[in-house]
Amino acid sequence: MPDPTFRKARVDDVPSIVAMLADDELGAKREWPDDLTPYRTAFVAIDTSPDQFLVVAEHDGELVATAQLTFMAGMSSRGMTRALIEAVRVRSDRRGSGVGSALIRWCIEAARERGCGMVQFTSNAARTDARRFYERLGFKASHVGFKLML
Repeated sequence: MPDPTFRKARVDDVPSIVAMLADDELGAKREWPDDLTPYRTAFVAIDTSPDQFLVVAEHDGELVATAQLTFMAGMSSRGMTRALIEAVRVRSDRRGSGVGSALIRWCIEAARERGCGMVQFTSNAARTDARRFYERLGFKASHVGFKLML
């Protein structure tokens, strides 16, 4: 499959994005695609922020992947700006086709263009396939992450 095209997400992409987020064991437990209201609210916040970018990948007119980038100024590492990649999803019928690798390469290039010195992300510890995927792309599991649900 040739590389997909990448573009900024539009509000009419929200149903497809949420479907991808819900389309795995972990997402099925935390996403509610039947009520898109909170997702549309989040979309507006992301879309209007200069430090956020919600990207989608299209192939043959269909959405096949998505990711969210957050650009963060930082005080450590000599004031380095970082890009945080979140909510990476490839449609289940396109996994293993190279779409995910193309998406991450696109995110890395977008971070470079914004002057970022680092790209970082978190991935649920249960996602062992995802860990291998990111390691193949050159990422190092260098930190331990913590979360507190509020």
